[in-house]
Amino acid sequence: MTDLDPAAARLDAALKRLEVALEAHLLRAGNPVALRAEIAALVTDRANLAEALDQSLAREQELQALADEASLALGSAIEEVRAALGKED
Repeated sequence: MTDLDPAAARLDAALKRLEVALEAHLLRAGNPVALRAEIAALVTDRANLAEALDQSLAREQELQALADEASLALGSAIEEVRAALGKED
């Protein structure tokens, strides 16, 4: 059993270092419940922002289609005015 004693001592020391490191990490991280709540709020905000962006992009496409339609109508109106004035090009 003498071969196992040093291994057990190393394992015990490693576990103690792990406990100290984990405790230090938890102190730096703060309250885990509060962190989970903050992460959930960030996820919700991200989802809301993504939805708003999708809606804005869809509206931009609608406005671009309307602008293209208006541009064509304006071009046609200009041509009609030119034809009425006898200035066809």
